[in-house]
Order: sequence, then structure tokens, then C-alpha cells
Amino acid sequence: MVSMIGLIVSLAMLIIMTLRGINIIIAAIASSVVLALTGGLNLNTAMSGYYMDGFTNYFASWFLIFLLGAIFGKVMQDTKAAESIADWVRRRLGAKWALFAVIAACAIMTYGGVSLFVVGFTVYPIAVSLFRLADYPHRFIPVAIVFGAISFTMTSPGSPEIQNIIPTEFFGTTPLAGGWVGAAMGIFIMVVGGLWIRFMLQRAVKNGERFDMPKESPMFQAGKESLEELAATKETILPKPIFALLPLVLVIVSLNILALYIDAKTAVLVALVLGVFSTWLLNLSFVKQVWGSLGIGAQNSIVAIANTCAVVGFGTVAAQVPAFDVFLTALSEMPGPPLLSLAIFVTVICGITGSASGGLGIALPLIAPDYMERGVDPGAMHRVSALASGGLDSLPHNGFVVTTVRAICGETHKRAYGPIFLVCTIVPTVALGIAVLLYTVL
Repeated sequence: MVSMIGLIVSLAMLIIMTLRGINIIIAAIASSVVLALTGGLNLNTAMSGYYMDGFTNYFASWFLIFLLGAIFGKVMQDTKAAESIADWVRRRLGAKWALFAVIAACAIMTYGGVSLFVVGFTVYPIAVSLFRLADYPHRFIPVAIVFGAISFTMTSPGSPEIQNIIPTEFFGTTPLAGGWVGAAMGIFIMVVGGLWIRFMLQRAVKNGERFDMPKESPMFQAGKESLEELAATKETILPKPIFALLPLVLVIVSLNILALYIDAKTAVLVALVLGVFSTWLLNLSFVKQVWGSLGIGAQNSIVAIANTCAVVGFGTVAAQVPAFDVFLTALSEMPGPPLLSLAIFVTVICGITGSASGGLGIALPLIAPDYMERGVDPGAMHRVSALASGGLDSLPHNGFVVTTVRAICGETHKRAYGPIFLVCTIVPTVALGIAVLLYTVL
């Protein structure tokens, strides 16, 4: 009982501290200490052993992918290729379709392997311009960015995002695993989530809400400037959209071809290297620095993976307390198809850590071998695991959600998080349930 209470309290601590702006590494360590003490673990063993083992093992396994992903994103940003894509979508769809323009710009870039945070910071100024022209409430910009960046792009077949790569290591699959069911669920999330955001936005407008940029927004000081005119003046100095898009296409195509012949981790590394060099070559006149992009990209990767490692360390400690054993036992004895218990386990762990990749890094090493021994279809397990990682991970303490709402958009969780919860947590969870049913029946 004490262990169970400690698990709940430590998780609450992690969420509350993150929401209050406390660094995720500090929050994870503090929560792990409480978890260890209430779980009857030796504190030194828990922190120096379990926590650091989880931290360093995840770092060793996935650092190169984080590194190249961050460098690719930085190169796309420095050459203005990312801005060119966002601006191209803006011009094609216009203010009337502001919501879908923002979602599409984020989806195109993240499905092409660009770092989430680069996408967020790049698209936000374009989103402000479009939402201001359409007179849409500013509080819907965060949900448009988060939904476009993480809801369906990171869990769909063929995606180079790490959430689609991690399962390949444990199930011996390729990034395209999951067949038509996986593709259908990606489309389901995209369509249902997009229409739901549109419904909420229209209802807010009917209730009298208008564009109202918060003072905390980085763009607030430009409030009296014509943001659409600023964007228009940039069109002539941005790379051609085709040259900005081609590196993304190259990353996706090369990844999924190479993954047929070599392991997916190596394939994604090669694909990202090709993405970096093709971005430089195709946009050569916009290359202002090379070593600078590499250096800043490397620094960004350290921050990103360290934050993820921190929550993996917390989850590793959680896996050692008695309450976790109770949960694991109940899961293994759960009636129903194996894919259902797999989905629940991954979903819960990703919710605890507030991280899709971190949750997968904790959950799959613990349970994948057992499920493989049961003879469950590896492709189905891959796609179910990926879909499960994209549900409860979007709770309020998720790092990308916090960064987008606060740092990028200058909003508050009170104003902006509700729609994010509905379309980035509820919709993917429903899609997960449908996927489990289809894989089990078919």
C-alpha cells in the first residue's frame, strides 16, 4: 500500500513540478527519490544504480538518432527551408484555412524528420499571421501545432520519428510495419482530430472569441505591425519550396528502402545524413554557416535526449518498486487478446513519463520478449506500441506540450490545453482501441 501511494505521489510530483516550470531533470530526480523511499528501495542503489542505468542505457541506444535529427532540424532552420515550407502552405491555403494550414505545415515537416521544436518555433510566426487575418482565437494555435507535429505523424507507418523506430529494435520489424491498419489509423487520427479542432474553433468564434494575442507571446511586440506583410516580403528571399521539400522526401524514401536491407536504426541514421547534405546542396545560396549549424544542433540534441533520459530513469526506478510488480502481474493475467494488454501497458507507462519515446524505452524492454514468445504478430505489436505511445504521453507534463504552450506561444495551460487533451490524447487512444480490435479480428 505504501509503495502504491508513493508511486501515485511521485507521479503527481513529476506532473506538478513540470507544470510549474521546474526543469524536467530536477523534477524527475526529486520524484525518483520519493519513489525509492516509499517503495522500500535503498536510495543509493535506486539513484546510482537503477536511475542511472535507465538514463545511460537510453542515451547510449538513441543518442545518434537524436543528434542527427536535431542537426537536420537546425540545418532546415538555418537555410530557411523549414520557413519556406511553412510559408508555401500558408500561401496555398490562405487565412480562410488557417487552422489546416498550420496543421499541414507541422505535419509535412515532422513526417519528414524535422525536430519537433524546430517545427514549433518555425511555424508559430506563420500561424500568428494566419490566425490574425482570419480573426481566430490565439489559444487554438498551440493545439494546431501540437496536433500537426505529434498526433499522427510520429505513429504512422514509414515515419522517421523515433517513436516509430524504437519498436523495430524489439520486434524485428521495419518502419512500415503494421500494414493497412496502421495507415488507416493515421488517417483516422488526422481526419477526426482535424475536424474536431475545427468544430471547437468555430464554436469559440460563434461565442464571440477573437484573435487575442497574450502579452507573454514572443510576437506580442509586433502586434501593431502587419505580420502578413512581413511574411510577404520574405517570400522572395526564401528557398524554392521544391528544394525545401525534397530533403524531407529523401529522408522518408531512403529510410523505408534501406530498412528492408539493414536494421532500422542504421537506416534512419543514413537517411538523416542524406537529409542534411541534400538540404545544404539544394539550398546552397542560403547556407550561411556549416559548423555553427552542426554545433547548435548537437547542443540541442543533448538537451532533448537528456530530458527524455531523465524520465526514462524515473520509469526505471518505478519498475523496481513492489507496486509496479502488482501492475505487471495484473497485466499479464488480464483476459483478452495479448495486443490489448500490450496497448494498456505502453499507454500507462508513456502517461507516467509524459514521453512517448521515453515510455517506449521503458516498456518494450520489459515486455517485448514475452510477447514475442507468445507468437503475436510482430507488425501488429509494432504499430500498436507506436499508437499507444501517442495517447497519454500528451498529458499536461509532456515536454513538447509545455514548450509549445508556454515558450513558443506564450499561452497558459488553462486557456490552451483543453483542445490538446481532446485531439492528442482522446482521439489517438480511440484509434489505438480500433487498431487492437482490427488486428485481433483480422
